Amino acid sequence: MLFKRKKPQLLGPRCACVVAAAGASTRMGGVDKLMADLGGESVILRTLRALSASPYIHEITVVTREELLLEIGRLCRDNGLEKVTQVLLGGESRLASVYKGVCQVSGRAKLIAIHDGARPFVTHELIHAVCHAASHCSAAAPAVELTDTVKRVDGVRVTETLDRAALRAVQTPQVFDADLIRAALQRAVEEGQALTDDCAAVERLGAQVCLVPGDPRNLKLTTPLDLALARAMLEEG
Repeated sequence: MLFKRKKPQLLGPRCACVVAAAGASTRMGGVDKLMADLGGESVILRTLRALSASPYIHEITVVTREELLLEIGRLCRDNGLEKVTQVLLGGESRLASVYKGVCQVSGRAKLIAIHDGARPFVTHELIHAVCHAASHCSAAAPAVELTDTVKRVDGVRVTETLDRAALRAVQTPQVFDADLIRAALQRAVEEGQALTDDCAAVERLGAQVCLVPGDPRNLKLTTPLDLALARAMLEEG
């Protein structure tokens, strides 16, 4: 007798995740951070596996560079990542790429999550926390406290020492009401804004963003040192 494999149960309001994976890896010393080896798998594959494993993520759209379109599509097929429904060509900036992805997700999605392709250590618990918060306050993001003193500068001259107790470093995934983030990103694109954070787009509309405790291990791999640290984290388990 043949038994059909049961699909994992999906939870919460329908959430589409847009994965921003169109960056040029300019600070990685010539290494493509998305395709870099991390414990025998590419960084982007680890990221997509983590998102696909969450019952709070219902579908995934990847926005990437032209030269990675076929390779990421192949990785998804070969590894059975059925939640990845689209791999799209990105735009000229992160903002343009994310907006393009947001416009292409399913109209059934009530929430839209936006996650960095180079954050492979995102956990089920963090995804749950941010999706839960966004379902109540329309915009949510994970954030961690700062450990270093932060100073405002003018060139090399310090102009102000900021109170780090009132500052947070924001991570992804950032999760939003679908209509809110579409409207916010559309306005930002039309006005030519150069935003590196999607929360900033909804803040410009006057919407409040709720923060949940982030995860110090949820690294964004930006430099060779970040990649070395990520490999060390995997070895430690």
